[in-house]
Order: sequence, then C-alpha cells, then structure tokens
Amino acid sequence: MSKNYFVKFVSEPKNDPLKTIVGIACAARAISDGHKVSVFFAAHGTRLLDQSYIQELDMRMGPDSSAVSEMMDTIISNAVLYCSFASVKETLGHSEGDEALILPDEKITWSGPPGVIELSSKSDVQLVY
Repeated sequence: MSKNYFVKFVSEPKNDPLKTIVGIACAARAISDGHKVSVFFAAHGTRLLDQSYIQELDMRMGPDSSAVSEMMDTIISNAVLYCSFASVKETLGHSEGDEALILPDEKITWSGPPGVIELSSKSDVQLVY
C-alpha cells in the first residue's frame, strides 16, 4: 500500500554528511518503492540544492561515484518539492529567479512554516534530517 512521505532537510549537511546521504537515500528509496514523496528544504538543508555540494557528497561515496547525484535526480524528478526562499538566500546567497539551484525554480513551491505544516499534516510518514 502506497503511503505519503514527508521528508524535511533542515540541518546543516556539513555537520553530518553521512546523515544527509542517508536522508537522500531514504527519500529516493521511498520514491522507488512507489510512495508519494514530498520534500521540504529549509534552513541549512537548502545546501542540498547546490550542485557543487552534491558533488562533494558524491566524492565522499568514492572518487568516481555519482550515487548521491543519481538519488537527487530521482528526488527532483519525482517528488513534490518545497523550499524556503529566505533559507536559500541566507544559506546559499541566491534569490528566487537566479536559476542558481540544482533544479529550475519553477519546480519548487516556495513556502515557509505554512508549507511544513500542510505537508506534515497530510503525510503518513515523516522523516527529518
């Protein structure tokens, strides 16, 4: 039976890269298993929208690895994505419309606490990293 998963990335991924990779892997796996997945990037979790940081995580998996990039591609292509505009500005220094993120701005629903509350209240399973 398919479930609704809500995955929120809020912690600074540089503080615990392995936990971050596990979170990415869990979100991608839920998608691969046929579940509906919504992902919210907030606070320093917005660092995961920076392609150069995803490449750093790939390197942690091995010098020729693209495992994290592939999992992020699965998430970007299949999940409903939310993001805090203020968090992107604070963490990455980018503004909405800069087209500086790992995905086009139009694939993101820009929100804050109202989006977190909405997604969490509609979910069956919540994962926070």
